[in-house]
Amino acid sequence: MKWSVHQLHQLQTKGLVIDETVDVSDLKQIDKLIRDISPVHVEGRADIGATKFTFHLTIEGTMVLPCSRTLVDVSYPFTIQTTETFFLNDYDVNPDEDTHLVQGDSIDLLPIVKELVLLEIPLQVFAEGDNVQGGAPQSGVGWEVITEEQAKNKIDPRLAGLAKFFDKKEE
Repeated sequence: MKWSVHQLHQLQTKGLVIDETVDVSDLKQIDKLIRDISPVHVEGRADIGATKFTFHLTIEGTMVLPCSRTLVDVSYPFTIQTTETFFLNDYDVNPDEDTHLVQGDSIDLLPIVKELVLLEIPLQVFAEGDNVQGGAPQSGVGWEVITEEQAKNKIDPRLAGLAKFFDKKEE
């Protein structure tokens, strides 16, 4: 996923279609939350001008993250739509927009793909189902994990006597 500026200018009339699968497994060392990641499929096209190169990309893959509640592995599929613009001249770059300046004489999309995948990691991910094997315990001595709905319907035992007080008063 690396092209020289000269190669891109030669493809200006034909256009450039991107359909590649890249290995981004080194992201596991960068972010320890990623337990595993599949090879990422990148497809799209490039609009090539004299001093401007615009890449329209779709990035798809699956990463394995720990469940926020039970710490079991959860497969998290992701799809990222992005448009990345590169300029040859620094005076064309708009600091208010997400644009890049070509460093040297080549454009490498792999670091950008890795950055976008890292940004796609959610703050929390939960495993499906209640009976998750091998995860953190859901109850113990004097405590248990409850849902929000269970918490709403549960009466605090310290206030249970107060509910009886109002029942007696109505009689």
